[in-house]
Amino acid sequence: MQTIIAIVGKSESGKTRLIEKLIPEIKKRGRRVGTVKHAPHGMCMDHGGKDSDRHRQAGSDTTVVAAPGEIMMFKRAASDQLDVLAPLFADVDLVLAEGYKRSDRPKIEVFRKAAHDRPLALNSDRIAVVTDDDPSDIPPTVPRFGTAQISELADFIVRFCEKEPAGK
Repeated sequence: MQTIIAIVGKSESGKTRLIEKLIPEIKKRGRRVGTVKHAPHGMCMDHGGKDSDRHRQAGSDTTVVAAPGEIMMFKRAASDQLDVLAPLFADVDLVLAEGYKRSDRPKIEVFRKAAHDRPLALNSDRIAVVTDDDPSDIPPTVPRFGTAQISELADFIVRFCEKEPAGK
């Protein structure tokens, strides 16, 4: 079973950009990577009137759009919690979940001083911070990475996954 790590931070902190940089670095280390984008306020990637949207509107519980080389799945589920989503990623080693700051999963916080005054007030689930600052709100025991230290962060994540019990 794969490790799930939440990439968290306030809006416009650089979470998506960090994930974009991390994916190829972690894949270079022989790991298969999946991602989840948390959209707590809702979203629809399918445009109204398209066949797949019409399938969903008719009540399909699972709708897959298949094209050469990729698929997109819409699945009705009772929850958007990471534990419910984990089985969808059975074929990967690591899931990077953008958001989910309230989950009990390990978290890497992204904090940019230019975007916000203070980091999030997180509990002990924070395993690292990616920052362009040295905020005093973050305990010195939490590993810190600069925004350009993608290779070092990828190494840290791979080591973390090797130590983490399966399924956490």
